[in-house]
Amino acid sequence: MRQTMIALAVAASLAVVGGCGEKAKQAEVAKDTVKAEESMAVTPEHASNMLLAEWTGPFGGVPAFDKMKLDDLKPAIEKGIEMNLAELDAIAADPAKPTFGNTILPMERSGAALNRATAYYGIWSGNMSSPEFREVQQVLAPIWADYESKIYQNKGLFKRIKAIYDQRESMDLDAEQKRVVELIYTEFSTNGATLEGKKKERYAEINKRLAELYTKFSNNVLADEEGYDIFLTKDQLAGLPESFVAAAAALAEEKGEKGKYAITNTRSSMDPFLTYSENRKLRKQVWTNYYSRGDNNDEYDNNAIIAEILKLRDERVALQGFDNYAEWRLQDRMAKTPERAMELMEAVWPAAVARVKEEVADMQAVADAEKANITIKPWDYRYYAEKVRKAKYDLNSDEVKQYLQLDNLREAMFYVAGELFNFKFTPVKEGSVPVFHEDVKVWEVTDKTSGKHIGLWYLDPFARTGKSSGAWATMYRDHSTFDGKKNVLASNNSNFIKGAPGEPVLVSWDDAETFFHEFGHALHFLSSNVTYPTLNSGVRDYTEFQSQLLERWLSTDAVIDNYLVHYKTGEPIPADLVAKIKKAAKFNQGFATTEYLASALMDLKFHTADPEGIDPDKFERETLEKLGMPEELVMRHRSPHFGHVFSGEGYAAGYYGYMWADVLTSDASEAFAESNGGFYDKGVAAKLVKHLFAPRNAIDPADAYRAFRGRDANIEALMRDRGFPIPGKKESTVASKN
Repeated sequence: MRQTMIALAVAASLAVVGGCGEKAKQAEVAKDTVKAEESMAVTPEHASNMLLAEWTGPFGGVPAFDKMKLDDLKPAIEKGIEMNLAELDAIAADPAKPTFGNTILPMERSGAALNRATAYYGIWSGNMSSPEFREVQQVLAPIWADYESKIYQNKGLFKRIKAIYDQRESMDLDAEQKRVVELIYTEFSTNGATLEGKKKERYAEINKRLAELYTKFSNNVLADEEGYDIFLTKDQLAGLPESFVAAAAALAEEKGEKGKYAITNTRSSMDPFLTYSENRKLRKQVWTNYYSRGDNNDEYDNNAIIAEILKLRDERVALQGFDNYAEWRLQDRMAKTPERAMELMEAVWPAAVARVKEEVADMQAVADAEKANITIKPWDYRYYAEKVRKAKYDLNSDEVKQYLQLDNLREAMFYVAGELFNFKFTPVKEGSVPVFHEDVKVWEVTDKTSGKHIGLWYLDPFARTGKSSGAWATMYRDHSTFDGKKNVLASNNSNFIKGAPGEPVLVSWDDAETFFHEFGHALHFLSSNVTYPTLNSGVRDYTEFQSQLLERWLSTDAVIDNYLVHYKTGEPIPADLVAKIKKAAKFNQGFATTEYLASALMDLKFHTADPEGIDPDKFERETLEKLGMPEELVMRHRSPHFGHVFSGEGYAAGYYGYMWADVLTSDASEAFAESNGGFYDKGVAAKLVKHLFAPRNAIDPADAYRAFRGRDANIEALMRDRGFPIPGKKESTVASKN
């Protein structure tokens, strides 16, 4: 899932200090809670600012996306921060002995108005940015950082939290309440709450500067994505599929270049162009534009920003006694230490690199047979890989694409959700739920059996100017129950190229997998049955597991047989083509694994190295050389545009988590494959939802996985999935070492 924006990072931390939830023993804490609630009351001075206002309308209230105005944003955030800090100060000042009821519960309840404003901020930041918004964003960055520092450095508040944490075993707390206390204490203690004096002041200064740098990094990447469009003429379209050409023509017209064909500087445009274009010179240009984002030695260059970020992160964790940023970051992840994360990646890396060499040899043979007189370069990899795919498996990716209609894939996802989760998706009446763009559609999610309302699912599928590239999932409201059940408002966001008017949107198999992947995050949100908002927080090297697992259902017979039909004829995908797809399932795994692992390894190397005087560009080149990175491909995310890591801290020193989660995914997939009902086995599905989706972060992820599988996961299933040899005989497991 994608949380790199500073607003959403703050919202994620507020999940620890904002929200609500409790079970049956409310009577025991009610007396303690009344006084805290009264002291937290805030005069509604914000009534005139709709970004702070209570959400009204159907489904328990929904964001008024159709009425949001940028002029309201800065005052809304500032007022929301003021209100939340007042709430937390009131809790800290309570003279009564700290209890769950008078401290933790009001913290869970606090920050509601700010959380609403943050939902709007996230839309501007991720889905509809503009130069005007970016000016506001830059101004707000240090304000966010100050706000976060004031929370974590609130001595009175932390004293109360620590008192409860220290006595949690002797208090009459249920398992969820104890978990909330532990998560909140950990959040505070790892974010500088224990610091005093000058260290405390410096910690806050560093956070403020980092917030500014993250915003600048992100906006620089967006500027390079918007500033390097290429407009082709008809004679430059050789090899490109008809559907891609039609979409490129429509996009060019939208950009004021009617009669031309637009290739934008985003993955959704770059990837198919490099796969099919016969024009090698143009392939190199498109490749260079994309992989040079943030690295053009101009006003948007991010190298100096990376160097400063690394230095500040290292200084900040040193204040708390850690040797490096990765050590600090991984202490509450499943991996626990950088060494364990590195151990997993290094176990897979040699097999991935060896497979790349085989793939390149196959591609070079094709190029030589064609008398192309070239040596395979990075801008050739996708193009010749496609030729090898056709030669080895008689599989044409463009032929497959004719059966992958976006609307049908969405319905396939709904089918899977119905079979595994008992969810039903029904389109809401147009206009009944406000949206921020005409492309956004909304569905109500209910229980198939009882009809009980669960939440809403928003879909924003198409690329446009001002929208962050890639795909991600987010929540506008998460699940909780102690203040009355709050239903989930979940969103998926993609960057598919909109088809020509009246034409369906056709996507690649990889893009279809990504669509399913992000929907897995949404299902994780919608499945939540936790009482407290804090428990909706995620452990980063675990939360990708649920989404990666859902990708597996794209290739199940039920989806293939019922939803993959030709966009013109309506005929089902032929059985022989399905057979070719399945036979080629492990094809190009060298490329896919190596480009990802290179980024993940680089992330950890950056955050375990001494950052003093570091030159990010040189460090990247030298590190990849030491790793033996094949010269025919590059990192999936080169450092100057590695937003996961440098536009926020969500994935910093944690990008390895996709592979950690993929070990769980491969192992869990085998649980379905081995069952009587296969991937739609009701018993295994029930265990999956019960242990791995519904609890969210209410229990330790390693314990949750053991409850589902009966044991820890190991990498053998992952290696089998990718067609790699299994290293050695020693079992390598993925679990927390408690």
